[in-house]
Amino acid sequence: MRPGPRRSLTHPEILDAAFELLETKGFDAVSVRGVAGALGLTPTAMYTYYPNKQALLAGMVEQVLGRLHAGETDATTDASGAPVDAAAADPRTRVRALARDLRALLVEHPGAVGLLLATPLDGPNATRMDEQLLDAFTGAGLDLVGAGRAAHAVRVHVLGAVAFDAADAARAEADLEPGARTITSVGRVAASDTLWDDLESFPLSERSRRLDDDPAERFAWGLDRLLDGLLGG
Repeated sequence: MRPGPRRSLTHPEILDAAFELLETKGFDAVSVRGVAGALGLTPTAMYTYYPNKQALLAGMVEQVLGRLHAGETDATTDASGAPVDAAAADPRTRVRALARDLRALLVEHPGAVGLLLATPLDGPNATRMDEQLLDAFTGAGLDLVGAGRAAHAVRVHVLGAVAFDAADAARAEADLEPGARTITSVGRVAASDTLWDDLESFPLSERSRRLDDDPAERFAWGLDRLLDGLLGG
C-alpha cells in the first residue's frame, strides 16, 4: 500500500506544540526533533518549516509578542486603571502601559522569558515593540542613543521581574510538597533553607523574604523608579 499524503501543518500548530513542550518539559526539550516527535512527524518534515532550533525559537518569540500587539493581554490602562489611548498618552504612560502588558503576557507564559533571553529580538513583532518604546522615549526628549538604552532598561526590568517571580513561585510550590520544613512561630521555611546553616547571619535578608510583597505592586514600584530616572519624576 502506498503511503497517504504527508500531513500539512500550519506554523501556529507547530508553535503551539513547541510551547506545550516548553511548559511541560522545559526549555532544553524544545528542539526541531522534539516538536516533530510531539506532532508525529519526521525531523526531515519539520525542517521544511523550521530549518534549525534557532529559527524555531525565533518563531516562538514572534508568536508570543504577536499576542502583545493583538491585544490578548489585559486592556491597556494608566496607573489609575483608566483606559489609555496609546496614540494620545504621554510618554511615561505609554511606556508604563506597554511594560505592564508585556509583564502580564509573560506571567501567563513564564517559559517564554527564556525564549526572549536566548533569541535575538529582531523579528517584526519584537521590532514593533521596540519601535513603540523608542517612539515614547524620543517623544520625551531623549536622543536615539538614550532612547535605545532606556528601551533596553525597560526590557531588562520586565524580563528580570518575571523571571525572579517565577522562581519565587516555584520555591513556594516546593515548600508545599510533603516533607517541607515548617516553623510555626515564624512561618514556613523553604525546603532549600535546609541546605544552609548560617541564615541567622543575614537577619535583614531573612526578614525581607518573609514579607508578603505583591509581585505586581513590586514590579510597578520598580518600573516607576526606573522611569523617574529616565524621564524625571
